[in-house]
Amino acid sequence: NAKYTLTYEMISPLIEQDAARAGFEDQETVSITDLLYGMILPSGADATIAVVQYVAGNEDTFVDMMNDKAAELGMTHTHFTNSTGLFDEQHYSTAVDIAMLMKEVMQNTICRKILSTVEYTTTSTQQHPGGILLQSTTFSRMYGTEVSGIEIIAGKTGFHDQAMQCLAS
Repeated sequence: NAKYTLTYEMISPLIEQDAARAGFEDQETVSITDLLYGMILPSGADATIAVVQYVAGNEDTFVDMMNDKAAELGMTHTHFTNSTGLFDEQHYSTAVDIAMLMKEVMQNTICRKILSTVEYTTTSTQQHPGGILLQSTTFSRMYGTEVSGIEIIAGKTGFHDQAMQCLAS
């Protein structure tokens, strides 16, 4: 239920990098829950940076936490350099390592719920009186004609020009 206020300094670099954003604005005070949905459903870098600041105080400390967790999980072919997944030659992983991470994440009730959500509307703020409608990039690309006999209950997509389309489900 904690809240965090986003700033122009957080959002501006993401606009310049053409990062995917949930749509939060400068001086918007948002619940951590809304930020988590903003991170996952539309891959919102704005929400991600806010959570990073809230949890660790800065990106470098958070990335160290990410790399420590990856090592703890046995993700031996993974190295993170940022929290948003934006391209960096030294930011990499493998399908096996991401599958290990997804398996771990799905053990967390909150993460499982968010990753399984199709749509979510954030709480009303001064900047967004009706909230922001967030839609899952995973489920918005599913048409019911995927592999027969398989049910996808949760997923997270990613994209950048170098890696192209990515999916963990």
